[in-house]
Amino acid sequence: MFQIYDVALIPLIAGLVELAKRAGLPIKYSPYVAIILGLLLSFFYLTDNIKEGIIFGLMLGLSASGLYSSSKNITKNSNGK
Repeated sequence: MFQIYDVALIPLIAGLVELAKRAGLPIKYSPYVAIILGLLLSFFYLTDNIKEGIIFGLMLGLSASGLYSSSKNITKNSNGK
């Protein structure tokens, strides 16, 4: 079952996606990698139930990609001022 402290997986996924991009992953594929990592972490770390794993994995992956894009927009706006 998903616990509140499992939310710490979101920045971990964002960091892993950033590492993949620095290793040569095209930026346009980063949301897909975040969702795949979210699904993998959900199945191997959080739950054995397939339905819960899919829901939690999508939630983690989409949250990580949203965290990355929102932080990118904030830093881009603060550097432009």
